Amino acid sequence: MDTRAHQGSRAPLTPVSTASVEGLLVVLPSASRGDQALDPGVVVAGLALLRRVVLAAARAGLLPIVVGYPRREVASILAGTSAILLAPDEAMERVPAGRLVFLPLAVIPQSDWLGALLATPLGAGQLHVDPGTVAVLDADDPGRVLSVASSCRSLDEVVGALRTSFKTEDRAFDERGRFVLAGPRAVRALERWLLENLIKPNEGFMSRHFERRISLALTRRLCKTGVTPNTMTLVSVAIGLVGTAFFLSSAPAYQFSGALLFLIHSILDGCDGELARLKFLESRFGAVLDILGDNLVHTAAFLFMAVGWSLDTRAWWPLALGGIAIFSTLTVATIVHRRGMRASTGDGPPSALSRVADKSVHRDFIYLILLLAAAGKVRWFLVLTAIGAPIFLLLLFWLGRRR
Repeated sequence: MDTRAHQGSRAPLTPVSTASVEGLLVVLPSASRGDQALDPGVVVAGLALLRRVVLAAARAGLLPIVVGYPRREVASILAGTSAILLAPDEAMERVPAGRLVFLPLAVIPQSDWLGALLATPLGAGQLHVDPGTVAVLDADDPGRVLSVASSCRSLDEVVGALRTSFKTEDRAFDERGRFVLAGPRAVRALERWLLENLIKPNEGFMSRHFERRISLALTRRLCKTGVTPNTMTLVSVAIGLVGTAFFLSSAPAYQFSGALLFLIHSILDGCDGELARLKFLESRFGAVLDILGDNLVHTAAFLFMAVGWSLDTRAWWPLALGGIAIFSTLTVATIVHRRGMRASTGDGPPSALSRVADKSVHRDFIYLILLLAAAGKVRWFLVLTAIGAPIFLLLLFWLGRRR
């Protein structure tokens, strides 16, 4: 799986509080006064619409505040999130100075898009408005602003209420990373958009155009069930281990059957990450489980190839090839994992080491295994790996020393 994080602790639904944050998200029922408000409980890709927005905001570092919804309507939707309900009749304690982001429920954001709004330099004391989409304001006294916003039910009403106190400037924020939901009929288009955004730009050609298309179709159905990402990881590992056992045989039929199961393992292994990101269920445990599962399957594949070849030839050298392949690929996987942990801190542009390491996670090699297995020559892949993996490992070490 490409990306994994984990479920962190979840605070219960609470009255208005004064947590120290860099930004607050105010979710409004609609964009314009004449708009029909969307149902906050509409389920899209396994999550209620309002819950999805709140979780995306929390992931971006915003403390969500839900405005204009009666508590009885959204309490169950937001249970277990960090959301705060704000109503006109509730007393406001002092809120620390920070950035306020006003977003109608019809605008479904990605976490990165909200994070960019937090990081964008803005003029002090100015209300920056992208009409019908979002309004952003840096306020020294957010509590006063929120008191005004608590009686508003649309973005237009908020902008109109704040226009007398703040200079307003129209501004077009980046359109990428958010989806404008035109109405209830656009829910399927939103679901497609969410799924397509799970495809990463650095994926291999076959992974992007074949495996990912199948895994996304499965994920679209799985996200509506109670299946968890970790369950999918275990299922994919089990199928992969069964498939690798077929590599003990030299018969093309057995080898090709094993290669097909290996491919199914790879496709299902994409589902766990897709589910985790789509439903905000990433966890450190899930990431470790996925990495260990992948390496277990790969190790088993090389081991069964080597043992089967050794038994057929009554020689020891296939076992040596297997040992070299296993050691080299596990070491490469360790380096790539550590590189990924460093990249997650966002320390500057990717290095040559990072770019080369990214290549090692492409899974297009599976189709070479399929071709070799169809001819009963899957063990040749063991030779290629025993030669190529150490060379790749040396390249990583060299780039690491240069860095």
